[in-house]
Amino acid sequence: MTMAPIVEHAEQTRPVFAALRLLRDALAADFPAATWATLSMGMTDDYPIAIEEGATMVRIGRAIFGPRG
Repeated sequence: MTMAPIVEHAEQTRPVFAALRLLRDALAADFPAATWATLSMGMTDDYPIAIEEGATMVRIGRAIFGPRG
């Protein structure tokens, strides 16, 4: 699981998500007996980029419920 930094443009999060995917892939190759199906990354502002980079779980609470208040 990762949360990318808050940035002006969502595209700036791509390297963070790509790095986690590569780390997951490397760990899966080194430890094939473990389950590596879930890749949790991305939130309301950047989830499309996270999905493009392989996210299988995103956190989009604010998009559904609105800002905390």
